[in-house]
Amino acid sequence: MNLIKEKHKDIMRDIDPEYLYKGIENFTKSVILVIGDIMLDQFIWGKVSRISPEAPVPVVEVEYESMMLGGAANVVNNLVSLGCKVLLCGVVGNDIPGQEIIAKLEESGVDVTGITIERDRPTSVKTRIIAHAQQVVRYDREKRISLKPKTIDHIRHFIHKKKGDLSGIIISDYGKGVMSRKLMHRINQEISGSTFPVAVDPNVKNYQLYKDVTVITPNHNQAAQIAGMEIVNEEDLIKVGKKLLNHNRCKAVLITRGGEGMTLFEPDGRMAHIQSMARKVYDVTGAGDTVIAALTLGIASGLDIKSAAYLANLAAGIVVGEVGTSTVKIEILNEVIASRLRR
Repeated sequence: MNLIKEKHKDIMRDIDPEYLYKGIENFTKSVILVIGDIMLDQFIWGKVSRISPEAPVPVVEVEYESMMLGGAANVVNNLVSLGCKVLLCGVVGNDIPGQEIIAKLEESGVDVTGITIERDRPTSVKTRIIAHAQQVVRYDREKRISLKPKTIDHIRHFIHKKKGDLSGIIISDYGKGVMSRKLMHRINQEISGSTFPVAVDPNVKNYQLYKDVTVITPNHNQAAQIAGMEIVNEEDLIKVGKKLLNHNRCKAVLITRGGEGMTLFEPDGRMAHIQSMARKVYDVTGAGDTVIAALTLGIASGLDIKSAAYLANLAAGIVVGEVGTSTVKIEILNEVIASRLRR
């Protein structure tokens, strides 16, 4: 396939919508394990009416605050919204944000017994200040340290206990210290011989850890950094996609490209460009979490990877139209598919 010529083609023409609907019907039968960096997203909402006399910065008059699950926990949030059963492995601190995360997960029916509380590690908190639907600034409170050996052992034992029930695994690597060579080795030991999909949303520094997985979903900038190449045109994109695919021996690489959509690379040389479905982009916060959640759930529910990628693109197009971390429900996904068919 010539990606340059195909870039404006809507692959919906090649996908049977009834096939998509059938896959979505199977979402509720799936059990997905998420492993990765658990965070809390704090949003401070307000308005700006003046500039500070102390420095050339806006003064935000705070109106209200909200807390949402972030990082790997936001992947979980997306999966719950899409109707499947979810388990989570990771670590939080012995603090109020950690308690809030666990409480929110339990309220959603998520199995949290795979989460370890480490007393000397603060829970990662990302705070975003939003004024007039625009992000003014973000600040992070966290400590990037490796997991304790006991925590790695706990995750390994948890996977050993649950692997017979799993439909898929998602690794959500934000580079906060959870994923390491040792943990990935333990995961591979436990799931050796399993046939369910393993999808990875990678951090650049850990990319070499993810060999022989089902699919890796770097964004445009991550893909360029990992490949050591600049992406300035479609030819560069193709070179980068093929390099990543060959390097990790995975079954597919899905490069997400923001407003340009996403591009799927498969080992047999096939490529598919999927146009962005977003009419308006207000906030890309959590869009990558939505992509890997919908993609993995689609594959686990019986869809081929191109169809699952199309669904993931639809889901991402919905969430970027909302300010703040958002999720997608099955009903909305079905409505969007139907609306695409009427065009």
